[in-house]
Amino acid sequence: MLGYASVIERNWFVLRRYDVPVLPPGARPLRVLHISDAHLTPGRHRMMSWLRSLDALEPDLVVNTGDSISHRDSVGPFLEALGPLLDRPGVFVYGSNDMYAPTPKNPLRYLWRTSARDRDLGPPNLPWADLGAGLTAAGWLDANNRRGRIKVGQADIEVGGVHDSHIEFDRYDRIAGPTDPAADLRLGVMHSPEPTLLDAFVADGYDLLLAGHTHGGQLRLPGVGTLVTNCGIDRARASGLHRHPPDGTGASRQAWLHVSAGLGTSPWAPARFYCRPEATLLTLVPSIG
Repeated sequence: MLGYASVIERNWFVLRRYDVPVLPPGARPLRVLHISDAHLTPGRHRMMSWLRSLDALEPDLVVNTGDSISHRDSVGPFLEALGPLLDRPGVFVYGSNDMYAPTPKNPLRYLWRTSARDRDLGPPNLPWADLGAGLTAAGWLDANNRRGRIKVGQADIEVGGVHDSHIEFDRYDRIAGPTDPAADLRLGVMHSPEPTLLDAFVADGYDLLLAGHTHGGQLRLPGVGTLVTNCGIDRARASGLHRHPPDGTGASRQAWLHVSAGLGTSPWAPARFYCRPEATLLTLVPSIG
């Protein structure tokens, strides 16, 4: 099992596809490529090649929800892996492993706690600024505790994003406030899908929320599913497309939420089981009713 999880499934990349009814009536569909949690380290050539191949999907927008690197020498290879995707409109936020190199941990402790506040955070020891400079030089929107506006084809998209809440770098107060009802889409972007953050985005009128961080549980059991999420979101929504707040809660306002199970793993836990590494193509279509 360990050999399969660390050699085969960890490199068995899959593209997920969902249609999301979130655009105004009559709008042209938009193709959004959601990538997350590459945790790139030197030598992951198979991942890099697969990531580069995703440009053939011709997405209208690329959204990267963080933890792109896990090594100081990975910025150049990650930008190279994105390749022609950098020529397309893009949005990004950071995850903790863009700032701090991962450290060895006992994976069993995720069964009773998250990795938040595992250590005292000193100055970042990974070249996160170089990563951000490379993405912004390509024209991608830096959405870390920022709001912005981008034009994607004929669509006017309002974007709000936060830095990683898992290390308490999120500052929602800097982007708080009602969104513009005249925008064709109101997109919220974050690394970790913490329910309090999701609630804030929904309250401000965001239609579609994108996050990563969970790795989909990384090690799942058939018939059981995700065991841990490493954040506050429930296990049933650790990956895939869902509503927030969930259906049946009586909420007066909801948004669509997509959580990516991600492309990689921590270099200290290089295994996946029943949880293939993924990217997702979200086809946004007009809402119904």
